[in-house]
Amino acid sequence: MYVPEHFMPGEAAVRELLSNHGASDLITMTPQGLQATLLPFEFDPDTGEHGALIGHMARGNDQWRQSVQGEAMVIVRGAEAYVTPSWYATKEEHHRVVPTWNYMIAHVYGQLVVHDDPAWIEAQIRRLTDRHETGYAEPWSVDQAPAKFIERQLRAVVGVEVVISRIEAKFKLSQNQPQENIEGVIAGLEARGQGDDSAVAAAVRTHNPHASAC
Repeated sequence: MYVPEHFMPGEAAVRELLSNHGASDLITMTPQGLQATLLPFEFDPDTGEHGALIGHMARGNDQWRQSVQGEAMVIVRGAEAYVTPSWYATKEEHHRVVPTWNYMIAHVYGQLVVHDDPAWIEAQIRRLTDRHETGYAEPWSVDQAPAKFIERQLRAVVGVEVVISRIEAKFKLSQNQPQENIEGVIAGLEARGQGDDSAVAAAVRTHNPHASAC
């Protein structure tokens, strides 16, 4: 991944992204070539030197059977948004501005481990469900479903784990812009309020390199 120095996040920011992302792309090499599956993962910081991403996929998905030895990659995405040059204060000065895209992303590499074990899979599903149900007035839990039904569901999936060997991350959040343009981006995103705009605005504010000088 091409990562200019000003878009390189710190370790704590990367771990925050891994801990609070949505679904991600698991990419592996198979005899038929590269294959990808979109999966929700949980970050387990206590596995190995760099942690692991744990999830599950349908048993009928041949990717887990056909993945060959070597590195797997998971593309983890954070919030993202289009940035119009109309938000830049410097547009009125010289018009040497262009549109861009702000985003947070991590390419996570590691060894793929398959867990064909109902107990491991159930623990992973409970952990994943509990995280995403947090905040609901009446959060759903696995225990609300009939036990026999859950047993059948567990037999229909396999667990997957990517034990992390290295991470390449990039947080492109207008850090290369002067303070007045960053202020314009934050205001523009908050005013537009579409999709991830609010989350990106918050991230731009958090990673503003001029903030300490303000």
